[in-house]
Amino acid sequence: MTTANHSSPDNHPPDELLIGYSAGSLPLSQALCISAHLEHCNTCQRKLQRLNLVGSALMQQLQPSPTSARLKSSILDQLDNLIEEQTPPPSGTDSSVPRCLRQFIRGGYHNLNWKRVSKDISRIELCRDNNGARVELLKIRPGGAVATHTHLGDEYTVVLEGSFSDEKGLYQRGDFLRRDHNDRHTPVATHDRECICLAVSEGPIQLTGFFSRLLNPFIRRTHAG
Repeated sequence: MTTANHSSPDNHPPDELLIGYSAGSLPLSQALCISAHLEHCNTCQRKLQRLNLVGSALMQQLQPSPTSARLKSSILDQLDNLIEEQTPPPSGTDSSVPRCLRQFIRGGYHNLNWKRVSKDISRIELCRDNNGARVELLKIRPGGAVATHTHLGDEYTVVLEGSFSDEKGLYQRGDFLRRDHNDRHTPVATHDRECICLAVSEGPIQLTGFFSRLLNPFIRRTHAG
């Protein structure tokens, strides 16, 4: 299996997710995936700029409501605190790591304490969202495969390094995927290099192989954490 060279992702988040990102209404886990994709995608950057302009125009049409001096002072104090807390990334930070993930990844991907879950796959959990979604990195060795599965909740994936394919196509750096219970697939990394993905799962995967499905109860317990 070979990897075609291209400079821009072919797979993008749906418009409703970009609208939610622009409005600031997405859960943190989904927003991280959108942000990681945006760093690689000029198309979605331009679309987001247009959405932000529309949102700004709508805000200007709203009639201002009176607020107390105490509330104004509190908001300004919070803004000052946010500005003071902003610091440059620590020395040694890998520039290939998306900015939105550098709070979790202090150096590079190679410095993480990966947990091997199969001969082909390693993972590391970054955080859990308030809605229960698990945010993690998945690493697949060159030519390695993830067992055929479907999903018990929505899954969002952004390719950070390398590439992989499934029954629907080939996915490379920056590509954004959303899978749900209707999708049954077998991701396989290309042979040229390992594949690292940001993955958000709102429910556990459901293995569909004759023997591998015996692991589903364990997978569900692991996802519940």
